[in-house]
Amino acid sequence: MVRQSLLSGASRGGDEPIDAALRPLRLKDMVGQAAVVDKLNIAMAAAKKRGEPLEHILLDGPPGLGKTTLANVIAREMTEKPPRITSGPSLAKQADLMALLTSLEQGDVLFIDEVHRLPRIVEEFLYPAMEDFRVDFTIEGGLSGRVVNFALRRFTLIGATTRAGMLSGAMRDRFGHRYHLDFYSTDELTTVLNRSAARLDLKAEPACLETIAARSRGTPRVANRLLKRVRDYAQVRADGKLTCGIVDRALEIQQVDALGLDELDRAFLAALIRVYEGGPAGIEAIAATMGQERDTLEDVVEPYLLQIGFVIRTRQGRFATREACNHLGLAYPARSDGRPVDQATLF
Repeated sequence: MVRQSLLSGASRGGDEPIDAALRPLRLKDMVGQAAVVDKLNIAMAAAKKRGEPLEHILLDGPPGLGKTTLANVIAREMTEKPPRITSGPSLAKQADLMALLTSLEQGDVLFIDEVHRLPRIVEEFLYPAMEDFRVDFTIEGGLSGRVVNFALRRFTLIGATTRAGMLSGAMRDRFGHRYHLDFYSTDELTTVLNRSAARLDLKAEPACLETIAARSRGTPRVANRLLKRVRDYAQVRADGKLTCGIVDRALEIQQVDALGLDELDRAFLAALIRVYEGGPAGIEAIAATMGQERDTLEDVVEPYLLQIGFVIRTRQGRFATREACNHLGLAYPARSDGRPVDQATLF
């Protein structure tokens, strides 16, 4: 059975209305991603001075780090309007994209989430639109079909991806700006949570917000999601105010431990350590053992475990580290000859 992780950075349908209310609307209100924000400030100021739309922008990084938020901020800074939003999987044919492109006004921002999942025929149709702001579109079909060249108004395409390596070189090269979003520090997430708590009219002790931040896997979306679950607990089991004790009990119910690992993370590590003796193990094998989708493990679980040094990924497969074993209270696996695994020999 496939389990959904509370700590997934991916958006959930029920989160969207509140998440939208918690997002910053201007670049000056952004927390974290200082290097990206600084570069964007320069790029936007230069484009405004020239009276031109921004060059196309590619944003990459794990889910939940603010790619959609940045797209909304950029659009509002440049046009005072929200972006037109779509996603790669929803653009199944050229006509789907054509309807969007021809409706754009001068300088508008088009945001395509999961841009790496564009079908090849749609991706190739997009190339001349990005380069020359023109497209060749076939009207009708069969022998009577006609190819008409349409001129488009100049627009800015913002593409977001969690897997930049899956983008074709031709697509990647058509973005003038490419920015990678990194995980947030605990201090940055604490700032995000202070702002979110104020917008939710939620009273909280400063130390307890830092506790939530430390367990949020460096991801603002996860931090806000945990804040909402803690708020629920406080309203039902307490007087609504967040204290350190309330936060600890609420996160214990959610099975989020002191390092921000949940049941799915621990199941991944336990399978790697117990079933595969610490590794090496391929991601397909681990996914089959757990009854999970490979994409869930690669996009949701692995990035954070790699970041904190609990998993090593090599050509031979995945290995669990001694620190992961210690965290779960499991013995460090030994090789078939009885010697402990020496990670220095893995590379």
